[in-house]
Amino acid sequence: MAQDKIIHVCSHCDAQYSKWQGQCGECGKWGTIKSIALGPGEVSAGEVVTLGASGQGAARLRLGLSEVENVLGGGVVPGSLILLSGDPGIGKSTLVLQIALGLIKNTPGEIIYVCGEESPEQISLRLKRLQSSGKELKFLTDTGTKNIVATVKKYKPRLVVVDSIQTLFDDALPSEAGSVAQIRAATGQLLQLAKSTNIPIIIIGHVTKDGVVSGPRLLEHMVDVVLYLEGDGIHEHRLLRSVKNRFGATNQVGVFSMAEQGLVEVANPSQLFLNQTNETYPGSAVSVIMEGNRPFLVEVQALTNKTSFGYPKRTAAGFDSSRLELIVAVLSRRAGLKLDNHDIFLNLVGGLKSKDPALDLAAAMAIASSLSNQNLPQKSVVLGEVGLGGEIRPVPYLEARLAEARRLGFENFYTAELKDIKNALNVLGIEK
Repeated sequence: MAQDKIIHVCSHCDAQYSKWQGQCGECGKWGTIKSIALGPGEVSAGEVVTLGASGQGAARLRLGLSEVENVLGGGVVPGSLILLSGDPGIGKSTLVLQIALGLIKNTPGEIIYVCGEESPEQISLRLKRLQSSGKELKFLTDTGTKNIVATVKKYKPRLVVVDSIQTLFDDALPSEAGSVAQIRAATGQLLQLAKSTNIPIIIIGHVTKDGVVSGPRLLEHMVDVVLYLEGDGIHEHRLLRSVKNRFGATNQVGVFSMAEQGLVEVANPSQLFLNQTNETYPGSAVSVIMEGNRPFLVEVQALTNKTSFGYPKRTAAGFDSSRLELIVAVLSRRAGLKLDNHDIFLNLVGGLKSKDPALDLAAAMAIASSLSNQNLPQKSVVLGEVGLGGEIRPVPYLEARLAEARRLGFENFYTAELKDIKNALNVLGIEK
């Protein structure tokens, strides 16, 4: 008779060991390793299926929110498990409520909202702000994973929302709710539920202090779609970004503006990040970045000032600080600008953050403009990557960027055709 196999599992991080030990080598916790017997059992053969000749899957569920649908690749795929993550208070719960209400308008049917962090009364206050009664939503306050699975199988809703994955727990595991083992087990059961019932499930996950979703990145590998809702909590804009999508393109971006009535879709994102007066001033340059397949016009501001200390400051907001150091070095060495005794401050207007190399030339021109106290020509857009030799390199999707700039009325374009940084500074009348 075959003997049971014994494994030793950490109840905190779910790490496995061949023999018992007092401290977990993965998470460093003491006394968390438990022995589990695995019966030999019998393995039955699985059932295979044949795909239809057409190769077409089920139709996507429409939400009535074009920004969300574009990020998802056209809508919600039945049977998909979607993870929505972001910083606390950024608007995740508001967004999933709007998704649920939009789905109800386009596809009638019940929606189950599992509220583990808030009571139905608290959610009703948010629904009032969204100008909806919420009568179409069914709320479940139970956070037991097995009970949630049983409820979904009983009612067979059109959509399930879990707010949030950190609150779910399984009695079969000795660890507490929110631990790595519980989160992994709950996500695994929800994934199996979504695939077996063909019901889409959206789970909300928080970002920890280390910037990862719900602790380990393993959770991101288990789900079908990973969405991040980004924003700084001060500015009104929010970016919904897809970093994983098994049913569409990744790195797609939807733009919203936080308002009293919830998240409002922004049809023209460039207007959020541009100077609305259309006036130019020293230290300002307009460029175009790509977020997914969407071009955004952004304003790059620079300020140079004589340093009061022995070491000049280099400060960037929304721009890569190491990239700023590189651009300053190129301007000093290749263009001959005297920047060693100047503090330099660089800012992307509107609280936007970007590492697009197309901003290099705009940052360099803005710094030179501030130093010389001269404006760039009216209605100008600056695009190009700056190399260490002072050369200006072309950027991808140039035609899409220029088309967006022309649509907003820009006429002068400074790109890689300038060849090097010296020629670029000639635009400002700076000749070295």
